[in-house]
Amino acid sequence: MNKILKSLALICTLTISLPALATDAIYTSFFNNQAAGGYDVVAYFTEDAAVKGSNKFKSEHLGADFHFASLAHKTTFDADPAHYAPQYGGHCAYAVSQGYTASGDPEQWTIVDDKLYLNYNKDVLTTWRTDTAGFIKLADQNWPGLLAE
Repeated sequence: MNKILKSLALICTLTISLPALATDAIYTSFFNNQAAGGYDVVAYFTEDAAVKGSNKFKSEHLGADFHFASLAHKTTFDADPAHYAPQYGGHCAYAVSQGYTASGDPEQWTIVDDKLYLNYNKDVLTTWRTDTAGFIKLADQNWPGLLAE
């Protein structure tokens, strides 16, 4: 039993620490290569909703797999992936504003100035919304340094 607990602790540690090291700064889970948790990033813009994508419609961008709910959304993304991909590689935008990375929850999102931002959880999203412009300014300043780490 002790070996099982140690193995689970190691898996949890890797899950927490590896996303910050993700290839090309796109956050993906340790267990799969899905960007935005497999959610359709185009749907945030076109449907104003978090919509789960499908393995049937996917594209690779910066080393990560983006999944879509429809062929039309995949085609839209493929025409301009940088526009639809979440800011800061899908890491929590608030965390980046504070100088570190954390996973972004695809159900905790905002679009500001036609850009998609993900946050860690509902509480962090609430904080993010208290000064979104200020946090974006800080995150934009911090992000290049976080990429270099």
